[in-house]
This record gives sequence, C-alpha cells and structure tokens, in this order.
Amino acid sequence: MSLIEQFHGAAADGTELTAIYAEQPAADVAFALIFAGHGLPRFVHWGRPLAVPGTVLAAYDALRPQRVSGALDETAWPSIMPTQSESWIGAPRLDIRRAGVTPFCAFTVTGIAIRQDERQGVDVSDGVDGAAHTVTQQVPVVTVTASDAEQGVELSWTAELLPGGLIRQRTTLRNLPAGNLPTGDLEVGKVELGFPLPALATEILTTTGHHLRERSPQRQPLTEGRFEKVSMAGRPGFDASLLLSAGEPGFGFEHGEVYSAHVGWSGNSVLSAERQPYTTGLIGGGEVLLGGEATLARGETYTTPWLYGSYGDGLNEVAARFHDYVRSCHPDLAVKPRPVILNTWEAVYFDHDYDTLKALADKAGDSGVERFVVDDGWFGSRRDSTSGLGDWQIAQDVWPDGPKSLKALADYVHGKGMEFGLWFEPEMVNPDSDVARAHPDWVLRPTANRLPMQGRSQQVLDLTNPDAYRYIHDSIDALVGELGIDYIKWDHNKFVTEAVSPRTGRPAVHGQTLAVYRMFRDLEVAHPGLEIESCASGGGRIDLGILEFASRVWTSDCVDPVERADIQRYTSLLVPPCMMGEHVGASPAHSTHRATSQEMRMAMAFFGHMGVEWNLLKEPDEALNKLGEWVAEYKRHRAWFAIDTCVHADIADPAVRVDGMVKPDRSAAFYRFTQLTTSQTLPAAPIRVPGLDPDGTYRIQPLWLDLDLDGLGLGSGQSPLGWWTKDGVLMTGRALMTYGLRPPSLHPAQSVLFTAIRQ
Repeated sequence: MSLIEQFHGAAADGTELTAIYAEQPAADVAFALIFAGHGLPRFVHWGRPLAVPGTVLAAYDALRPQRVSGALDETAWPSIMPTQSESWIGAPRLDIRRAGVTPFCAFTVTGIAIRQDERQGVDVSDGVDGAAHTVTQQVPVVTVTASDAEQGVELSWTAELLPGGLIRQRTTLRNLPAGNLPTGDLEVGKVELGFPLPALATEILTTTGHHLRERSPQRQPLTEGRFEKVSMAGRPGFDASLLLSAGEPGFGFEHGEVYSAHVGWSGNSVLSAERQPYTTGLIGGGEVLLGGEATLARGETYTTPWLYGSYGDGLNEVAARFHDYVRSCHPDLAVKPRPVILNTWEAVYFDHDYDTLKALADKAGDSGVERFVVDDGWFGSRRDSTSGLGDWQIAQDVWPDGPKSLKALADYVHGKGMEFGLWFEPEMVNPDSDVARAHPDWVLRPTANRLPMQGRSQQVLDLTNPDAYRYIHDSIDALVGELGIDYIKWDHNKFVTEAVSPRTGRPAVHGQTLAVYRMFRDLEVAHPGLEIESCASGGGRIDLGILEFASRVWTSDCVDPVERADIQRYTSLLVPPCMMGEHVGASPAHSTHRATSQEMRMAMAFFGHMGVEWNLLKEPDEALNKLGEWVAEYKRHRAWFAIDTCVHADIADPAVRVDGMVKPDRSAAFYRFTQLTTSQTLPAAPIRVPGLDPDGTYRIQPLWLDLDLDGLGLGSGQSPLGWWTKDGVLMTGRALMTYGLRPPSLHPAQSVLFTAIRQ
C-alpha cells in the first residue's frame, strides 16, 4: 500500500509550515514537500522512505540556506516553479509574455489537496506461471493551486508517486478571466519543471547519436552553470537523451546514487541540469513552445507534459521504475506473448510482388514467425522514396486487383496462423503525390510560397487541420477493417521544421503532437487488439508520451548486432526490452556492411521483441534451421522477458558487455556475454552477474549445450571452460554479484547466452 500524510508546525522563526510526505513502500521510494507560509512548496526529500515521516517538518530549518554576502536578502531555494520573486536568477523556467512583455509572477498558494488515486497495474510478484495479472494500485497525489492576482496568472501543479517508484509532475497555467487585471492574451514559451539534486550529484550521464547510432552514452561533470539537451525537430530525435541522469561520480548500472529525469513528450522539448553557486542543483525539463503555439485568451489553459523523475542505487533500479510504468500502460504485454515478427523492408525494399511476398511468408512461417509485416512500397506511385507518400490507396501496378490482391496476401498470411501488419507514414507526404497536389494547404510551411527544407523527398502533413486528419484517419481505418490488419508499423522520417499550419498561420508542433496521440488512440479504440509500433527512421521518437499508446518501438534502423549492443542497452534505460524491436538481420549488415555470425545476430535479438529483418528466400537450409531453433528457444522464455527485471553489469573492460533478464522472484535469469572487440587481457577477466538473490545458490549453465566453443574463439590447443557444460557450476548469488565468473574467451563480435537457476 502507498501512503500520503500531511503535517503542520512552525519553523524556528515562527513561519507557519505544512509538510506533505508520500511513500510507495513496495518500491522503496518516497518524497516530501514543505510549504512555508503561503509560498509555493519545495521538495525537501526524494529517495528512500523515512522511518519517521513527521520529521520532514524539521527539514525547513535544516535545509533553508542562510543569507550570503553580495546576494539578495533571501538566498535562492528553488520551489516547484522558481521565479525571480523568490530570488531565482538562473535560466527562466516560466517563460510567459503578455503583449510581448514578461510578467514577473509571485505566486501565492490558494489551495492544497492530497488524495489516493487508483490505477491499473501489472502484478508480477509470483513470476510467469500464470500469475501475471492486472491489479488496482494506489497512487498518492498532491495538487497545489496558486495565483498571482495582479499579473492575472494561475497555476495548478500536480505530483504523483506511481506504484513502481516514479515521481511525475505537471502544471496547468491559466490566464485568469477578465476583471481588474492586465489585459491581453498570455503567451506561453516554456514551463520547465524540476527536481532538486543533492550536493553529491556532480556527474551527469546523457546519450547522443545520429541515424543508425542512437543512444551513445556520454558523461561529464555537473559544474556550476547549466547543461541542457534540446530537441527541436518535432520529435525527440536520434540525439535525444531518453534520460538525463545525475549522481555521485562514477555511478553505473549496479551502483551509485543516481537521479534521472525524462520529459514524456513527443514534440519539441528540453532536458536540463543546473547548479548555481547560491543554491542546490535542479534536474528536469519541459516542452519548448514556438511563438504563437500556446496563446491563452481569458480563462484558457495550457498543460505541460509530465516530467518524470526516477531515483535509484544504480541505473538498473532507475530503469526498473520506468519499465514498471510502461508495462502498466500495456497490461496485455504480460498476457499475450510478443509475436515473432518478420518485417519485409531489408528483404525486398520497394520491390513488392505477390508471389515473392507469399514465398517469403512461407519461409517465415516455417521459421516460427508469427507476425508478417509488409513495409513501405505497397501504395500509390511508391516505387521509391520520391513519390506517392500520402496516397494511401493500394498500388494498382503492384497489386493489379487493388484491395483484392493485398487482401489475398493478408488472407494467406492469416491462413498460415500469422498476424498481418502494414507500414504507414501517416504524418508525411511527398510533394509528388496526388494528395499534395490536391491539397497544398494541408502541408506545414513557413509561408504560402515556400516549403521547409525536404528530407527523404518529404514534407509534413498538417494533422491539426481537421480535413487532413480525417483523410488520414479514415484511409487507415478503412484498410485496417478491409484487410484485417493486426499491426501497424507507424513511421516518421522527416525532421519537423518550420512547422506552420496554413490554416492558422501559427506554428503547430504542439498541436501536431496531440493529433498523433489522438489518432493512435482513435484507431486502437476502433479496432480492439490492434497494435501500433512507433518508428521514426528507427529510434527517433521514443518517449513516454508515445509509449502510452505504442505497443512497440523500432529501436534503430541499424540491426548490426555490434552497434545494437549499446543502442539496445541505453534504450532500455526507459523502454522494457519486450517493447523494443530487436531483429535478426543479414550478414554483412545492410547499414554498416559488417559481417557477423548468425549466433551473434540472434543472441543480440533474444531478450527483446524478437523479429527478422532478412530475406529468408536467399538463405540456405542450414541458416533457416538454425533460425528456427533460436526462435523456438525464444518462445519458450519470452513470457519471462515480458515481466523480467532488465539488468546490465558494470564491467571495467570496455570491450565487454553483460546484459540480463531476471525473473521477478529472482529464481532464474538469462544473461548474455558479448565480446565486442578485443580486450587488453586474455583470457577475459571474470564478469559479475547482477540482479540475483545474494543468499540464493544458483546453477550457471550455457544455454546451448552443443556450442562449438573452439569455433567461438578459444583457439587451437586451449581447453573449454570447466563450467561450460550441461552440469554447469554452483555459486551463490553474492559470489556471482561480487566476484563473478570467468566467461569464454571469444573472438570480437561474438556473444553467448547462459542461465542462472536457483537451486
């Protein structure tokens, strides 16, 4: 059960105090707020639960900064919405204007409410043997209303402590109704929320990247000043940092106090960490609005996206909190096994042909594939990337009988016991398309005479235009019903730049993002059981905003397993692996031309939502048989992976990765040891095995007993590891997590799987 309490008292100087303490005992996390007088509250605790919650009242006197020379009479101590009226002189976090003039607000609290809400969650406490089920969970909620009557601005701030231990907060701004107030609309540019950082959080971790190399980690000190990661392409992008994490120096996956923030929004946003000489640090972010996107008339409101905060001892615990929340948004993940997918893109690209795809479906079915997805190229004049996008009518030259031809393929796929999926890119249009020629006013553009710079020969459709929205929605809706589509791969291949709606003459990224959410929801409500994947040239749109609707993300367009090792590892900071598309591709990889073994490619796809991105028609029986064996083995364990705890080991050797999936009761686990490049030491140093019960005894065994270790790189004249047998080795969880065990010595770009079973 969760807990929320309210306490009252007075500070040493007589100031009236109110404290609110919220706790999720099962998640081992709590937070506390202090209200001093009628001012906005401050976070005074975020971390492990307090033994005596009532002591939070004393935090006001214990933490309040003293006056310092050369500063204002009160030293800055950031509230939930820092302003200059409370001596905040950092970057503006409330960027609003009235008639072009910044109003400097001093908010007075007018209302405080606490309650316990209920939400549906997934109970995995008893493992996977039929015990994963939806449950009702309690959520402590705090709502604070405050206003500046002279400036005509009101805010309503809400914080929730979710069952898995995430804190999330958001604010609604209101332009107060007419009265004895300043006149004019209220223009909102940014509302940046934050969480406080303790003094020990002096190192930050973010990710950077580009197409085909998303989620590359980077670390740096958090010094005095401001660090920010801005996403201004209408989506988070390849360079986006899913999390901004700050912690004690050297924090890793398994150790180190760490605090992480994430903006649950699929449009323009900022993540920031800021520390000033006069005050504590802040970590947070929010949506970034372009001029005219949020203009509030009297009585109108703007609500920020949720800002999420996760605390943990190491990034594994931080990530587990996000995974718990995402799974609660999709309870079917714990009930319906994730179907093995074959996606046709790297198999045939635009070369669609009924007989070829039918034969590919046969090979897929024989290999154990359960969902067959036809990618780009089935519609309009879409024989390459330059034309036809937006014309969501079945191509007559590829499918001569139109809907009948493509339905024949869908029916054939269904007849083989597989689901049928289809690719769409609903937000985009080629200028060389019937819809763009007929409706040039449906395209986002800065002026009537100029289009934004193109990307992949594309422009962006204005889904804030009701006519454009209706056309796209109705086209997809009709095809889903007509063809019996079970799954949509929803792509998004162009940066959204100079995004002005011709209908309103205003920037429209905010409205476009909300329209996408609405269309996901509308289609899923109209077609129960329909699943939609979020793809944006791979991993360009991954965030908790889209993940409330999408059942899967395409992690990267690069399926090279060497590149995928870190792409998948750092994507899993936010996304549970069962929602990450992890595919077995060809060798050499299409994106990098790197050759890798089939075992390496399959091992790297084993923990996620497994799929195939490979022309099986060109592969020998030996490769297909091996693929079938791995798919069958994956199916035997995927029910685990939907609810397991994802863990990564901290390894000193930069050439090595250890990743694992641990059952909720820690009775068993799968691990993957990967040798990306050559190590400085040979044989490989022992690896720690994280996530187990320290007091349990585990049998460690290789997954494949017939594995040719010599072929994997032990070399002539060397003996296999003594424990790499069907009997394995018995070790305690504490020993495995402290000293570990010696892994096989592998050539670069090789990977092996092993299990840990509690005895």
